[in-house]
Amino acid sequence: MKVLELLSSNYVIPEINAQSKEEVINELINLFKDDQRVIDLEKVRDAVLEREKIMSTGVGKGFAIPHGKTNAVNDILAAFGKSNLPIEYDSLDGHPVYLVFLLVGKDNLVSKHIKLLSRISRMMNKDEFREKLMKAKTSEEILEIFRKEEENYFEV
Repeated sequence: MKVLELLSSNYVIPEINAQSKEEVINELINLFKDDQRVIDLEKVRDAVLEREKIMSTGVGKGFAIPHGKTNAVNDILAAFGKSNLPIEYDSLDGHPVYLVFLLVGKDNLVSKHIKLLSRISRMMNKDEFREKLMKAKTSEEILEIFRKEEENYFEV
């Protein structure tokens, strides 16, 4: 499975409105409001916010990867958003976040969830990739940047 298989323009926000960690997580989760793969949206929200209490998913370099596992979904969900304004996120490096990738996995798909988190982290660790995402103006541009980057990776 590739990251791009999880994303579509419906789940990409080219300009996040949120200004705080909780607001951005909620903005991304709300994209799944009418998604058939979601059994209980509030349980999804709880899973991601509970995971965030353990340790910030703001991993540094302006990037955060909020995530959680729950049986409130029947498949893996992903959403992506970017902001041109800094989002205070309690990041590990102390800097604000601009790029946010949400990943929600089903409890029994732990291996795939971990592999996807690893792939997203490797992609986002590349300065050039993050710079391209920051310059993108539309969901389609963002998806194309992910598609091109994933040409370098094997299937998960």
